Formats: sequence, C-alpha cells, structure tokens
Amino acid sequence: MSGSAKSGFGAYPRLLREPGALSLGLYGVVGRFPIAMRSLGCLLLVAAISGSLAGAGVVAAAMLVSQGLASPVLGRLADRVGQRKVLLTTCLVHAVALSTLVIAIVLGAPLPLLVVAAIATGCASVSFTSFMRARWAALVDQSTLRTAYALESVLDETIFLLGPLLVTVLATAVHPAAGLVACVAFTTVGSIAVAAHTRSEPVVEPVHEGGGQRAIAVTGVQVLMVAYAGMGFLLGAVDVTMVAFAREQGTPGLGGVFLSLTAVGSLAAGAVFGAVDWKLPQERLLVATSTVLAVGAVPLAFAGSSPVMAGLAVVAGIAIAPGLIAGSTLLEALAPKGSLSEGFSWLSSAGALGIALGTGVGGWLAESGGFDAAAWAAVGGAVVAVVLSATGQPALRRRRPVEPGMAAREQ
Repeated sequence: MSGSAKSGFGAYPRLLREPGALSLGLYGVVGRFPIAMRSLGCLLLVAAISGSLAGAGVVAAAMLVSQGLASPVLGRLADRVGQRKVLLTTCLVHAVALSTLVIAIVLGAPLPLLVVAAIATGCASVSFTSFMRARWAALVDQSTLRTAYALESVLDETIFLLGPLLVTVLATAVHPAAGLVACVAFTTVGSIAVAAHTRSEPVVEPVHEGGGQRAIAVTGVQVLMVAYAGMGFLLGAVDVTMVAFAREQGTPGLGGVFLSLTAVGSLAAGAVFGAVDWKLPQERLLVATSTVLAVGAVPLAFAGSSPVMAGLAVVAGIAIAPGLIAGSTLLEALAPKGSLSEGFSWLSSAGALGIALGTGVGGWLAESGGFDAAAWAAVGGAVVAVVLSATGQPALRRRRPVEPGMAAREQ
C-alpha cells in the first residue's frame, strides 16, 4: 500500500484485502471469545452446582486477578521468545487448568481447590487482544494501522455483546459446564490458528546486554496505563450504574439491555472513528475522546425513566472504542521496538484493574447513595483519564526512534 492514509468506510474492505488480514481477524475472534465468557461461565457453573454466589464470585475474581497479573509477564515472554511458542504452550496449560476447574466444580471440591485451579487458568490466559494488536502492527503499514485497531475494537465490542449471551444459553440449555467447555475449545483452536499465522508473527528482537528496554519503563506508556485505568474505572462504574438504575426502576432485567446499548454506541463510534482520516495527532485525540467520555457519563446521573436511560446508555458508550483506538495507536508508537506484546498487555491489565475498582467503588456507592452516585464515580474515572492524557502530552509526544530502513519502507 502507499504511505498515504485512506479514509472512509472503504478502509475496512481495503484492510481485509491485505494478504493474511482476513484470516488473522477471524482467528482472533475465535481466540478472544472466552474473554467475554470465562468469568460469567464460572459464576454460572459454581452457582448452579453449589448454590453459593459468594463462592462463585471468589472463584471468578481469582481467575481475573491472576490473569491481570500474568498478562504482562506473558507479553514480555512473547517479545523475547516469540508469540508462537507462548500461544502454543499457554493454550495447552489453559486447557488442562480450566478442564480441571470444571471437573472440580462438578465434583463439589472445596473452595480452596477451586481457587487454585482458577488461578492456574488465569495465569495461562494470555491477553489475546494485546497479542492481536501487536500482530496487526507487524502485518500492515502505518497508514492502515489505525483502521486495524478500529476493527479490533469493533470486534471486541461484538464479542462482549455475543459472548455473555452464548455462555448463558450453553449453561442453561445444554449443561451448566457447557460454557466453560466452549471456552476451552475456543482458546485452544484460536491460539493454534493464530500461532500458525506466520505472516503476522512479530519479529523477535535480539536482547542486548541488560535485557533491553521494557515498555513499562517508558514514561508515555505509564501515562497511557493510568489513563486506561481511569477509562476502565468508568466502565466498571457505568456497569453498576445501569444495573442499579434498572433495580431501582423495578425492572432488573433491563440492566443487561442498557449495558448492551452502551456496547452498541461504542461499536458504532469505533467503526466511524477508524474510517476517518484524523488530522489531529493521536495524543490530542486521546484527550478529546477522554473528554467526550467524561461528558457522556454526566447525564446518566439524571436519568428519570428507562427509555431515557436507554438513549443515554448509547451516548455514554460513544467515546469508549475511539479512546481505546487512540491509546492503542499511541502505544504502538511509544513502546520500545520488540516490546509491543508486553506494552499492550500492560494496558490491558491497567484497564482490567480500573474496571475492578470501578465496579467495587460503584457498587458501594450505589448501595448507599443510589444509581446516580455510581454515575458520578464513573465521571470521576473519566476525569482521571482526561487529566493524565492532557498533562502527559510531552511524554505521549516522545515517539520511539524510527530506524532509517523502516522510514524508507513507509515512504
């Protein structure tokens, strides 16, 4: 492709016509489905077998926390030995660990044993979104990369729309364990397929004395991590806001509908954002999208009816995918060469930590002060992202040095 950026919705077909792009996108969807299924499948299975929601929450939390801690380690390892080896090894360990967890739950094993199996599963669950973004950076040139990240965000939102529905249907209509069994299959097939996609395999850079610079050591990456944590806090608090509002209205079943509408807003905006040839630098776009995210969450505190909340849910989701796309594009330019898998994994873990904190704080506030208190907490999370992305502009502008050979290829 030429170095000039191509905009409009035709950018997506052009991207998928790139050699290897369509297959990479499809394999990535398969491998990522469990992200939206594992914790819910765990909750459904433990609750169905033991009847304990508290125990189910402990097991699911152990899996999520261990995954958040292990993801950057696995990303760093992938940068050093190659994604292929990490994907093939972890998918085997993941299959054994999650199968063990399922069997242990079905057999009524004690909670400590379930927690151990959940931790093993989490530690073997790579940040598939992080690996995929690193692969797109290796597969396409700079003029197409923003569109590739936009496609990734759209696929993420689609997965988070369909994943919970799929695992719920499997757990209720087939067997309580069917959702987690599907996770084993998706992760195994997706990991092997992506590992075999050699065209997009990121190049393993030689490790210099001292181990090479880590992505976490770059100030701009640290700024992005805190901004992502702020956006994640908003997402967690918004989830609680929607559920609490639906309960206060006496229609608890609408909570899931509101959340889906938020995802719809994010999906649509992400598709548009990726199709536009923005003239603003990515660091300015991060400030702009974070600001829209904060402003879009304010009306949630004033929702007076379910139809109004439905509309506001779409508005609240509009800047989610664009913010993540801008952040991903910045990370690709900031992270030291050969550390993209690690860098994206740090962002993923920071966002997950933010979601966990936002859910916890939002839940406490909603319990004591109502849904509007949780909504204001969500606004606070977005404000953190705005402040960090604005004050961190100097660090975000410091790009990774471009080698002469690379610059020539991008002409």
